Amino acid sequence: MTTEVAIVGIGMHEFGRTDGVSGMDQGVVAVRRACADAGVSWEDIQFAFGGSMAAGAADTMVSLLGLTGLQFINVANGCATGGSALFSAYNTIRSGVYDLGIAIGFDKHERGAFRVNTKGSGLGDWYGASGLALTTQFFGMKINRYMHEYGITQSTLAKVSEKAFRNGSMNPMAWRRKPISEEEVINSPMLSYPLTQYMFCSPGEGGVALILARADKAHLYTDKPIYLKAAVVRSRRFGSFEVLAPSIALEHNAGPTVDASKAAFEMAGMGPEDMDLAQLQDTESGAEVMHMAENGFCEHGEQEFMIQAGETEIGGRFPV
Repeated sequence: MTTEVAIVGIGMHEFGRTDGVSGMDQGVVAVRRACADAGVSWEDIQFAFGGSMAAGAADTMVSLLGLTGLQFINVANGCATGGSALFSAYNTIRSGVYDLGIAIGFDKHERGAFRVNTKGSGLGDWYGASGLALTTQFFGMKINRYMHEYGITQSTLAKVSEKAFRNGSMNPMAWRRKPISEEEVINSPMLSYPLTQYMFCSPGEGGVALILARADKAHLYTDKPIYLKAAVVRSRRFGSFEVLAPSIALEHNAGPTVDASKAAFEMAGMGPEDMDLAQLQDTESGAEVMHMAENGFCEHGEQEFMIQAGETEIGGRFPV
């Protein structure tokens, strides 16, 4: 018999550029704020999963938080590091081993999207040195093909960015706090067609910590627990698109987003039609558009109408 899980505390360090503050320190701030939110101390936390891709080993933050001897496991899974930490913490409580734990993600990225060292990604360093690891080109190629197949316009990509900047202007934790119009997005420098500068997220820094507890004990920490119905991680199958792949398979296969989403809905006993809103990865505007369909929230191509009609805005039919 598995144990139900709830999020009972959250802490964040402001995102953006924080000169003089290490990524590790930002993670520590997030942890302390999460503990304060849940009304617990660091000594109460029984286990932790934490990760960072560019700011050091997460478990070393115990030197700043307190040497309590808790189980602390480092997680490193690219862009999915934070989600993988949550997945691990979620399943640890479901197993019944512990009652209260924390998932932590933080980073402090260098500027730019260019990589030289690609040996760690299963490719020789010659690949990055040749300029082939410029990640923006892969995102551009993928959404360009998708636009051709399903009739998505560049205006729709710009509206996705416009929405993101507008939402960010209302969020005190966001980096970009200034609204930018659709016209400004389209007229910003072209990086990898059809994606312009303001259609991409910027490598930045910040931190988040979530405190998880057994659902039947959630009331001890908060009046408004968030109950986790599912958490799923999937890797790609042959034929799915990979950012650093040196080739594309002739036979196309659904990406890991499709597989993970289906598994999560099945695990939760729900479907896409039961959702009222969604938070989707938007490394660039095209990703959000494609993930809307990959998660089953619409058919491929329907995003054009939904976004143009404002249905994905706050207050719209299906906020994204």
